Amino acid sequence: MAVETLTFGCRLNAYEGAVMKAEAEKAGLEHAIIINTCAVTAEAVRQARQAVRKARRDNPAARIIVTGCAAQTEARSFGDMDEVDLVIGNADKLKAESYRPMAFGMPLNDKVQVNDIMSVRETAGHLIEGMDGHTRAFVQVQNGCDHRCTFCIIPFGRGPSRSVPMGLVVDQIKKLVANGHSEIVLTGVDITSYGPDLPGAPTLGMLTQSILKHVPDLPRLRISSIDSIEADPALYDAVADPRLMPHLHLSLQSGDDLILKRMKRRHLRADALAVVEKLRSQRPDMVFGADIIAGFPTETEAMFENSRSFIAEAGLTYIHAFPYSPRPGTPAARMPQVNTGVARQRAAALRKAGEEQFASLCRSRLGRTESVLMERNGVGRTEHFVPVRLPGRAAGELLDVRISGTDQRGLVGDVLRKAA
Repeated sequence: MAVETLTFGCRLNAYEGAVMKAEAEKAGLEHAIIINTCAVTAEAVRQARQAVRKARRDNPAARIIVTGCAAQTEARSFGDMDEVDLVIGNADKLKAESYRPMAFGMPLNDKVQVNDIMSVRETAGHLIEGMDGHTRAFVQVQNGCDHRCTFCIIPFGRGPSRSVPMGLVVDQIKKLVANGHSEIVLTGVDITSYGPDLPGAPTLGMLTQSILKHVPDLPRLRISSIDSIEADPALYDAVADPRLMPHLHLSLQSGDDLILKRMKRRHLRADALAVVEKLRSQRPDMVFGADIIAGFPTETEAMFENSRSFIAEAGLTYIHAFPYSPRPGTPAARMPQVNTGVARQRAAALRKAGEEQFASLCRSRLGRTESVLMERNGVGRTEHFVPVRLPGRAAGELLDVRISGTDQRGLVGDVLRKAA
């Protein structure tokens, strides 16, 4: 056993998991399991603790390292777990020296190696050869967040917003494309805040255009979650390029204006709708997903209905809905709480509304020819991120597929040819 990584949470964590594995192996670490945690909800933290205990049961002789956002915000609680050998903060988890074998064997009070994340001012552009098990590759362009939404603990896990220079991002993508990756996903904590800390203050849109220009062999570029209020003019222009995938995920959180204000979001319902309409004017086939929190403190049934109706009104297709989870130390945790059962019911209703929109999208693709990038287990993804079942096809193939039907997961079809 060399080094294994177990990653929870966002796409950025998936990217960082690949970097950590490479850095740990570079440091000479062996027989170790790195658990890269998420802190966005209490459930995510619970799952991380459960994973630590299982890792120890299954691998009694392995070194167990805990890192990531939950390790940053709840360092001592992970350090107090007997199963854990080392806790590394987010500021140091991508550094080879953090994984040198000499870091182990320290007394309990010293095995927590977590520094002040708020003092970090740079995000290194770590170059990786590829990502095991993925046909698409995630590339970190930004880290941290300067906003203080009342429900969110992540700024205290990730620190201030900081950007990777454009040249490093382009170099990383060139390397990944040369190694066979047909799709790149730009990721970060708040990627639409990209750039003001760099010389010349580039924007996410400018970065996107630069990638499309300087990496002409890249077939597919995808952008992960965006904060719609921060979308810049260059990003709207870039959306028209066919190599930028027509699928965006919105950091929406609610469809009710009062709840958005209490969340300390910087947009209102009408603002989000306007962004959707403007992007569709540039790219009529654009589809959208969204994060929506159900049962935020003080949310009434009418406020919830504003969120549910927004899904159909904006034509949102991929809904990541979850019940509000109070995070200690955040302002929302001190607000009047909604009953947990009610919040869960509302989250389920939001997911159902999203499933109806997704089914409608699938029906709209019947008879069309779609470009499909194959993943594992005979399933690929269209440009709109819809799964397509194509048994027997190899991961990494980019295919033109005639869509002939739907199933519970998405679409089925017949391969016409490999895409050019």
